[in-house]
Amino acid sequence: MKLKQAIIIRTDLGMGKGKIAGQVAHAAVSSAESIRKYCPEWYYSWLEEDNIQDKIILKVDSESKLQDLARDAFDSGINPAKVYDAGRTQLEPGTFTTLGIGPAPEDQIDPLIKELKLL
Repeated sequence: MKLKQAIIIRTDLGMGKGKIAGQVAHAAVSSAESIRKYCPEWYYSWLEEDNIQDKIILKVDSESKLQDLARDAFDSGINPAKVYDAGRTQLEPGTFTTLGIGPAPEDQIDPLIKELKLL
């Protein structure tokens, strides 16, 4: 079974490159930790897949699209990780910036992200 992780970031917030990198990192770690707790076989298989740990970074242009993706991921059996900013730098506290999905089987992730563009 081929596994991967998808990180989806909002581009409508005007975040700088460093802020985006931080939010992506938060989503990658939080999402992996979520899967480790709820589906450890996916997590450990993903870690052992030739040490590749496939990830894809994608973008959306609104919070509503990110919320829809989170709901769709959950409905498909993947517990996603939502990242809300602490508000210490560029954004208001509690801004939903990024979503992490997986690691999970590609055949479950791909239908969720097929319409999205790379960051």
